[in-house]
Amino acid sequence: MRSLVLEAPGQIALREVPIPEPGPGELLVRVRAATTCGTDLKAFRRGHPQIPMPGPFGHEYSGEVVAVGEGAKFQPGDAIMGVHSAPCQHCFWCRRDQENLCESIMATKVLGSYAEYLLIPARIANLNVYAKPANLSFGEASLLEPLACVAQGLLSAKPPETALIIGPGAIGLMFVAALRAQNARVTLAGRNPARLTVGEFLGAEITSLDDIKLPDQRGFDLVIECTGQVPVWERSVEYARRGGEVILFGGPPGGTRASFDTYRLHYDQITLLSPFHFGTKAVRQAHDWLKSGLHLAPLLTGERTLEDGRAIFDDLEAGRGIKYVVTP
Repeated sequence: MRSLVLEAPGQIALREVPIPEPGPGELLVRVRAATTCGTDLKAFRRGHPQIPMPGPFGHEYSGEVVAVGEGAKFQPGDAIMGVHSAPCQHCFWCRRDQENLCESIMATKVLGSYAEYLLIPARIANLNVYAKPANLSFGEASLLEPLACVAQGLLSAKPPETALIIGPGAIGLMFVAALRAQNARVTLAGRNPARLTVGEFLGAEITSLDDIKLPDQRGFDLVIECTGQVPVWERSVEYARRGGEVILFGGPPGGTRASFDTYRLHYDQITLLSPFHFGTKAVRQAHDWLKSGLHLAPLLTGERTLEDGRAIFDDLEAGRGIKYVVTP
């Protein structure tokens, strides 16, 4: 089969590799859609600790089961959508309802969705793979994984009446869609006009980073930082109301430090949240959102092929497009 391999930062190659054979509980999936993501772009730019090089590339996917191992949850012919990890459900953190922090959540993961076929390990197949509804495109179904990250963030916070999202990337736009589905009044701030236009289409009020207006001069119930830039982390607290919450979603590089106004945090009782990854509840919530018709098609810039691998990431590097659908 053909598979895109990340050989080193900035180096992607299309290779012929063997088709995997499923073991007990595993699924072999014919990939119908694999969407690009910010983590893949980071790996392409400078490498990533969870993406070995050289190695298979891509982790957002949907497709059709073509072969199964003994005891598998699905059957050949089933259309599925899934994520790339699953918790063990018995470690210290899993027992405390913190599955996203499971000590082995990354020990068994799916990599290699930019390929014709994809092997899904048994733990993931049993916990975090779902049937794809017939009315949902394979492209939108492959957004289950990033949407689960959004769900993890929102499950950690109180439902807001007003929300500010800083950063109109794919994750920020998914936060817009999810919060608008909950009837929150959403403001999206950023610098990319094309992406802000998509946010406006999804129902957000849009503004520049330098012209954020506080609702009722009090501030927002919920502020969500999606840029991963330390100065923006530090400014995010300024936009929350007294008693409000701030989700620091974007991850700055390791070793960086942020400082906050301690007076505001203490006397205005601002809660800082920094959700990481997702647990099974968040995956289930994301699946429910997609199944119920959450409209994310505007995030899909277009379809590309495996042969376009390098060109796809050159486009993303240059800020062209939001998420591409790779169709092997």
